[in-house]
Amino acid sequence: MAVRKIRLMGDEVLSKKCKPVREMTPRTAELIKDMFETMYEANGCGLAASQVGVLKQIVVIDVDDGNQYVLINPEIIASEGSQTGYEGCLSLPGKSGIVTRPNYVKVRALNEKMEPFELEGEELLARAICHECAHLEGQMYVELVEGGLVDAGSEEEDGRNHRIGALACE
Repeated sequence: MAVRKIRLMGDEVLSKKCKPVREMTPRTAELIKDMFETMYEANGCGLAASQVGVLKQIVVIDVDDGNQYVLINPEIIASEGSQTGYEGCLSLPGKSGIVTRPNYVKVRALNEKMEPFELEGEELLARAICHECAHLEGQMYVELVEGGLVDAGSEEEDGRNHRIGALACE
C-alpha cells in the first residue's frame, strides 16, 4: 500500500469523466487499498480515483459509522430531501463552501468482488456519496457552492461544518 498524490483543482484529470471498471485486477485491488491509505493520511472520509489521477469509476468512503465503503461503477438511483452544509476537498486545499445535497440517497454499485449491491445513506454518508460520485463525472463541489468559498476552519459554527472529499470530517 502507498499514499498517492492527491491531484489539485486545475489538474485536467479532475475535469474528465471516469471509465467503468470491467474486472477486478491485482492493480485495481492495490489502487483501492492505496485510496483508503491516502484518504486516511489526509484525514478524509471520501476519495474518488480521479483525485489520485486514475480515471476509473471507483470511490472509497469512511464516515466513521464503522464501515468502509468501496463503490465501483456507482450510480445514484434515488434521492430525497435536502441538507445544506459546508464541504471541502483536498483537491482544493484550505477552502470550503456551502453546498446543498440530498439528505438521502440510494446508490447501486459493485463491491471489491465485482458483486452488485445497493447502499442507502443519509446525512453525511449521503453527502459523501454525492460528492465523490460527482468527481467521477469530472465535477467538483465548487460548481455547486452557494455564496462563495471561505477559508477552511473559518466556517460559522452552525452545525453545517462537515467537510468531505478527502478532507477532515469534523
